[in-house]
Amino acid sequence: MTYVLYVAAALAEIAGCFSFWAWWRLEKSPMWLPLGLASLALFGFLLALVDASAAGRAYAAYGGIYIAASLGWLWLAEGVRPGRWDLAGAALCIVGASVILIAPRSA
Repeated sequence: MTYVLYVAAALAEIAGCFSFWAWWRLEKSPMWLPLGLASLALFGFLLALVDASAAGRAYAAYGGIYIAASLGWLWLAEGVRPGRWDLAGAALCIVGASVILIAPRSA
């Protein structure tokens, strides 16, 4: 369930940030901004649902998932296919995030 929450949070964060990018860099309507703010609020809520003993650990593990999700956004939303080095880097990040998530913790 943690990975599902991380992916959902990543998509919400990317969509929220992209709305600002679209308004500022792509000269889209300011109506993108309220949607972006709502999406960023959803991101914060979803990330807070992750069952972790410390917020910093939850955020660190999330970072790896965010990187991979960003490359998915790049391909699906922006039409730019990630290269092999992008994918290799994302795979390393997923492995790192998984180590943080599944490492045994002493009580």
